[in-house]
Amino acid sequence: MTRWLPFLKTKPTVAVVRLSGVIASTSRGALNDASLRPIFEKAFQKGKPAAVALEINSPGGSPVQSSLIGATIRRLSEEKNVPVYAFVEDVAASGGYWLATAADEIWADPSSVVGSIGVISSGFGAHEFLVRQGFERRVYTAGKSKSMLDPFRPATKQDVARLRVILDDLHQNFIEHVKQRRGESLTTETDVFTGEIWLAERARELGLIDGIGHLQPKMVELFGDKVTFKCYSSRGPIWRRLGSRVVDDMLFGIEERAAFAHYGL
Repeated sequence: MTRWLPFLKTKPTVAVVRLSGVIASTSRGALNDASLRPIFEKAFQKGKPAAVALEINSPGGSPVQSSLIGATIRRLSEEKNVPVYAFVEDVAASGGYWLATAADEIWADPSSVVGSIGVISSGFGAHEFLVRQGFERRVYTAGKSKSMLDPFRPATKQDVARLRVILDDLHQNFIEHVKQRRGESLTTETDVFTGEIWLAERARELGLIDGIGHLQPKMVELFGDKVTFKCYSSRGPIWRRLGSRVVDDMLFGIEERAAFAHYGL
């Protein structure tokens, strides 16, 4: 009721959206634009927030989903005229850092891992195993590149060269995005686009983040000690992960754990 009375000053509210996990379009429980868009729409609009704060803890994942999520954040921020602040927890690397750059400012814990501005493609080759076991691989294609990097056939120089072009193009997209979002904050003395990672203080010196800080004290500093918080999460309720979904979630958990382990976490 008080919000409609002009002579009463309402408390500023910060909408907090938690972005934790691997970024992927297909895995249940992963961060993706389809599941996050309605959450962001509520966060930016409900209660007319003074700001939206992102709690980020992600080792990355899909470049497309990273781009789509970031674009959704920017679109809503500009449409609603609401500033966005990112707060890195354990890690904001690769696609996780892409999400962080959707914010107007990026803050991190001193021990947070930041960076990994690069692109990776990994797989396996099992053609020798098949031969030893007496299996014959039969593949028929229309188009000489249709079976590129088939894990059950030897890799060719041509396939690797084609993949390199794709990876380089994706990397360039990432570089241009970071340059656009971080602008003059980026250092010119160090190449920050090699895929390397840094702890927060070094990341601040390189211009990848704005400083060391945690969500609640920073929001109090900016909006006063009367600020309130409204939390939103991308994780569904526990009943959705029961029954037949338990196995899927266990497999996804292993995959997610491996992604975090890549950064020693």
